[in-house]
Amino acid sequence: MKGIQETSNKTYRQLMGNGLRYEIPKFQRDYTWEAEQWDDLWQDIKALMQNEDVEHYMGYLVLQTANNRTFEIIDGQQRITTMSLIILATLKSLQNLIDTGTDAENNSKRKASLLNSYIGYIDPVTLISNNKLKLNRNGDAYYKQHLVLLKDLPLRNINTSEKQLRDCFNWYFERIKKTFQSGERLAEFIETIVDKLFFTAIEVTDQINAFKVFETLNARGVQLSSADLLKNYFFSVVDDTHPHVSEINELEDIWTQISGKLGEQKFEDYLRYFWNSANKSVGKKNLFKTIKSSISSKAQVFELIRSLNDTADVYLALQNPEDDYWKDKPDIKKQLKAIKLFQIKQTNALFLAALKHLPFDQVAKLMKICVVISFRYNIIGGLNPNAQEDVYNDIALKINHEKLFSIADLKSVYVSDASFENAFAVKDFKSTTRNHKIVKYILSKIEAHQHGKEIDPESDLFTIEHILPEHADEAWGNFNFDQVNRSVYRIGNLTLLEKHLNKKANQLPYQEKAVIFAQSDSIITQEIPLHFHTWDEEKLAARQSALAKQAKGVWKIQQLSNLQG
Repeated sequence: MKGIQETSNKTYRQLMGNGLRYEIPKFQRDYTWEAEQWDDLWQDIKALMQNEDVEHYMGYLVLQTANNRTFEIIDGQQRITTMSLIILATLKSLQNLIDTGTDAENNSKRKASLLNSYIGYIDPVTLISNNKLKLNRNGDAYYKQHLVLLKDLPLRNINTSEKQLRDCFNWYFERIKKTFQSGERLAEFIETIVDKLFFTAIEVTDQINAFKVFETLNARGVQLSSADLLKNYFFSVVDDTHPHVSEINELEDIWTQISGKLGEQKFEDYLRYFWNSANKSVGKKNLFKTIKSSISSKAQVFELIRSLNDTADVYLALQNPEDDYWKDKPDIKKQLKAIKLFQIKQTNALFLAALKHLPFDQVAKLMKICVVISFRYNIIGGLNPNAQEDVYNDIALKINHEKLFSIADLKSVYVSDASFENAFAVKDFKSTTRNHKIVKYILSKIEAHQHGKEIDPESDLFTIEHILPEHADEAWGNFNFDQVNRSVYRIGNLTLLEKHLNKKANQLPYQEKAVIFAQSDSIITQEIPLHFHTWDEEKLAARQSALAKQAKGVWKIQQLSNLQG
């Protein structure tokens, strides 16, 4: 990948050798590991000590460097900090032996060697440490002045990050002291873990390439925190202006509020939808580059982050139809339930823009149109969502500038009646929990439209009946093996049926099922035996075609149909 200098596996010894230095960006998040993570690593380390052939993989490190001597730790600071604290806890154990006169001369040599190799150099006169690791703004002074110098650790007037550092140090110190009784064993412990714990180090040249690494690794299932990178950029812009400490504290408070509401992984998604609600659409891969080129002053950072905080609650409400934000807005709540059922994300930026600039009745109207479009385009049509998102972005920009939208602007993503009917007539839904809910939604909507009978698709009273059973064999009805495979999940083979009746129907032959269908309160189910005396692939297709014609009237925007007529 362009901008990546090197990717290699390195042991902790290799990382800390040859005068290399590591810095955690000053505004990156604080040290947050707790006992659960400490113990997980401790158990892995104990396994290493018991088996000479075992190694332990510590995961990815994303490092940014301009000179191959000093590296910013873009991702991996929790693990690197913990490793440093383990070594310091071991040095403290050695110091205790020295203080009690236990093999003092040799243990002093061991301590000095390990300190210089893995922690750094301490000037014997000034006691100022030149460390291999520099922590962030909330932890480095405590690390240098107390932990590295192995002094008594203060209990008062320390921040949350310092408390976590102290607790981690003490946690490992107690276990190391009990496990390794001699200086020789303590030194052996360190020399073992620095060779058996290894990382994949990815070196990049700038923040934009670091962000691309995050996106690539996240796509492979390795969840890295690109939110840290975004935060560090925002804070560095402000820091370059030599701000008053109150400005940094306010920025920290606002950031904490946003990340507290959303969580780190949701933050990046939210940021993209927020940005696209007022700017030309940008994908995840180019988001950081775009923001960096657009936000370059302290005023812009504060304006963006305050707007993000103000809008975060609205974004969260869009993800949850039951949010109190919608309690007196039943029309909007109804549409959001459908959007959530469909698992549609392309509307997020559009709805953020609409909620900011339009009255609620217009928002509800827009959402209803988007539900119909999503059903035609995504659920039945399975069409390209990227093209759809571009259209929604254009409308979001129009709403920002003109405080209105036109139904005609949605013409290109409104699947025509003919195309929708054709796609519906051959659509199938495999048996998944989500599809089960979608099919109940479809059939209950058709029931209400065709017969005026309301069946709550969220109710457990009704379930989905497969007329041709899911596990039918060639002995069931007029279907051969191939016909069973291609027919069983088609909409035409599915119907609403009360749960207690569904259990009775089960694998019964069609003629016996027909008697049960006639007992249902669902009219579309009652109609099956009236129209079809037998059940085969041809009858199934005929029923599905009839459902398709009805669906065309249920999910319809007349103005858009007229434009395409």
